[in-house]
Amino acid sequence: MRPLIQAAVWLVLVAGSNASSAEGAATSCQLINGKAMMQAELLFGRRIAGHGRVSDAQWTDFLLREVTPRFPDGLTVLRASGQWRDPDTARITREPSFVVRVIAAETPETLARLTQIGAAYRQRFHQQSVGLTLSTTCASF
Repeated sequence: MRPLIQAAVWLVLVAGSNASSAEGAATSCQLINGKAMMQAELLFGRRIAGHGRVSDAQWTDFLLREVTPRFPDGLTVLRASGQWRDPDTARITREPSFVVRVIAAETPETLARLTQIGAAYRQRFHQQSVGLTLSTTCASF
């Protein structure tokens, strides 16, 4: 019986701490006049199989033609070093990369634009994949 009581107390404590965490985050967001938004990060490798790498000029052109028209209100570009395991060969590949961070409303249109960007990059630069992560954040602009 004692382990059952301890488990029940633990569940109450965990549930209470999660609720107060969420309430604290909501209050913090209100304090900065923010609102809940979606944060998306697109992860682009620069290696082109058998063709060298995506040059700075090619990347700039891709941003101008594919990314900026879909998110004209703003975005952030970060240079990064990435690595991934090729699912076919199980080989680890390391390569220079770009991360594009977009903060936007979570709508079907936003998600469609993000997937269109990934598809355009895969096609143009012969990539197996473009990473996409999504999370909820508080934003104030």
